[in-house]
Amino acid sequence: MTRPRLTWMGTFSGMASFRRTMDGFGQISNAEWLHRLRVPGEEGKAAHRELYALLVRGLRIALARWRHADALLEDFAQEGMLRVLAHLDEFRGDSAFASWALAIAVRVAFSELRRARWRDVSLDALTSDLRAEVTLHVPTKEAPTPERAAARAQILAALGKVMSELSARQRQLIAAELRGMPQEEIAAQMGTNRNALYKLGHDARLKLQRGLERLGLSADQVLWAFDE
Repeated sequence: MTRPRLTWMGTFSGMASFRRTMDGFGQISNAEWLHRLRVPGEEGKAAHRELYALLVRGLRIALARWRHADALLEDFAQEGMLRVLAHLDEFRGDSAFASWALAIAVRVAFSELRRARWRDVSLDALTSDLRAEVTLHVPTKEAPTPERAAARAQILAALGKVMSELSARQRQLIAAELRGMPQEEIAAQMGTNRNALYKLGHDARLKLQRGLERLGLSADQVLWAFDE
């Protein structure tokens, strides 16, 4: 089943609705937003409530195409507001503050939605057939020539051999990346952090490259075989 792409432009195809959402906050200047959100007491709390309301309304439009996201709007708005408050000093004034804040909340929501699609997918399932994982990503716009078909078969066989030489964690990472699993979710399932994951991936790809070269396959040959 084809999943909808999480993109900003597709989200705001109903720009009229988005503008109406922003119009209610258009009378608040950037400087006033920054001042009110920083002050303590009731004035600051009121500004927080207004910002939260803005984010909920904006996210409802942004995520209108994702029916299951509606129940999470308040959570996304709350997390978005916390991100905004934590980065107030980074606001440069290049756009309206309300637009800047909503953009942060939308990124939070999209990130969480992408991760949610993978939470029930185990890394073990992704690594059950490494050759199939690679084959899934072979371009199929048109049938290859006999020469390219033979080259592809040779490369896939070699890649399967080299993949078997990786550590179990390296194979998990490569298979997950081939499937498009977000780095945050891979790190969470592997019980590691982004820095350690980066090094694991770097070492795995280097081992793959060297393994293919050892079998007489260069990067140019691989590119030629899969070029459309």
